[in-house]
Amino acid sequence: MKLIFNEYFYIFIFFLIAAILSVVIFFLSYFIVFQKPNQEKLSAYECGFNPFEDARMTFDIRFYLVAILFLIFDLEISFLFPWVISLKSVTFFGFWTMIFFLILLTIGFIYEWFKGALEWE
Repeated sequence: MKLIFNEYFYIFIFFLIAAILSVVIFFLSYFIVFQKPNQEKLSAYECGFNPFEDARMTFDIRFYLVAILFLIFDLEISFLFPWVISLKSVTFFGFWTMIFFLILLTIGFIYEWFKGALEWE
């Protein structure tokens, strides 16, 4: 029981310091920073468009395309972390399966690049 308490005690101290530090930084940034609100700063901001126009106006598809591409390549990283951590215990099949996944992802990235999906203008 003492060993478990000792391990979790350090995690508790870490979370306690993180909570205290975040509260202190939050309140310091509120009191130290010079605040000068104006009409532009207080207005609602939504995707760079004025929110008071017609809701049925045309919306550029590039916003969605960039968001989807970000999600695809961001999820790749979430697959890589557990694989790298357990790389010593991964079998031959598991290693080459991930290499095949990375090759497919790289081919997809090159395809998107040549199609101009990453060009904004």
